[in-house]
Amino acid sequence: MGHHDHATASKNERMENARAVCQTNGERFTPLREHIFGLLIDAEGPIKAYDLLDLLRPEHGSPKPPTVYRALDFFTRLGLVHRVEALNAYITCDHLHDGHAAEFFICETCDNVQERHAHDHAECRPDGFVIKHSVIEHYGQCADCAA
Repeated sequence: MGHHDHATASKNERMENARAVCQTNGERFTPLREHIFGLLIDAEGPIKAYDLLDLLRPEHGSPKPPTVYRALDFFTRLGLVHRVEALNAYITCDHLHDGHAAEFFICETCDNVQERHAHDHAECRPDGFVIKHSVIEHYGQCADCAA
């Protein structure tokens, strides 16, 4: 997969943030979750669940796919990880705070993914509609590939 811009926070900051988010939400940041989250950070871009599974096997006695998917669902629910729908892959959130919708710019040439805050869509939603989950993905070419 392609490169993802992690300029916002270091790996240690991301791990500490994940621990804090888990604690705030009354959840456990277990050693296996910590290991999977570290692999997501190290990926430096979107990574598929089965690629994570392959990376886990040597250290965790061949965990089964549901183990990885449960961890990914856990992180997604807490806003620590985003699912890039069209790539069927996961990526850590670039921002160390909650309450934002992610908007992804995906280069179709090199698979580079850049995350930005999505604009507030409150004004364009139907009256009474409560948004629970949004995925906004744009496809095209990054500046490097377009040059």
